[in-house]
Amino acid sequence: MSASCTVNVNKSEKSGTQKLQYCDIQPTIIKSKEFIHPVTVITFDIETTGFSRNLDRIVEIAFQDLSGGENSTFQTLIDPQCYITNSSIHGITNNMVASCGVPRMQELIPIILQFVKSRQKPGGYVLLVAHNARTFDVPFLLHEFSRYSIDIPQDWLFLDTMTLARQLMKLSDSKITKISLEALCEYYGIEVDGEAHRALPDVISLSLILQRLTFDLKLDVSDLVERAFTPLDLINKKKK
Repeated sequence: MSASCTVNVNKSEKSGTQKLQYCDIQPTIIKSKEFIHPVTVITFDIETTGFSRNLDRIVEIAFQDLSGGENSTFQTLIDPQCYITNSSIHGITNNMVASCGVPRMQELIPIILQFVKSRQKPGGYVLLVAHNARTFDVPFLLHEFSRYSIDIPQDWLFLDTMTLARQLMKLSDSKITKISLEALCEYYGIEVDGEAHRALPDVISLSLILQRLTFDLKLDVSDLVERAFTPLDLINKKKK
């Protein structure tokens, strides 16, 4: 049996000059015959130096805990230790990542782990949600962790909102024709301050899109967990 989940946008917080909106998910418990695990839902997004997970690197990452509250967002540029050739896409330049204080991934991973742990409910799982997570964000994240022989925590699950968007597009009364983040923002009338293809604005947009997708598809958190995947799922699929 699973508890129902209601998602509401009812909190805001200012970070610098930008007003951030948060989706609050009411405390939801995933239940089975033998265990009860609370689930923390965190959206995330990355920007990279290119599309090759083997050759390219992450240059920016952002997270947003949908439960909101103080310190519920995290964003940073990352020194990729290589030349950025696609600045025209995300606007992140070599000078920006070479600035004093911009961490390298090896320095950042412990900070990411600590941030997620600080938002995680005791004894619970973390559901990390990204748009195109299965083929882009998660493979890049896995490669960065493995580069430094660090494992993704076993209580991390991942969800790709493109899967939900495709599911909605198949409904007979759906008017969705494209499932990119930009197209979904336009479809749902979502406007977020900030540059497109930057991690934090994209994460804020995704949080709002996730709210609307789960409402339209009548999904609760237990349904999202059922659609989630683990790093091992990607590794096994690659071996086949």
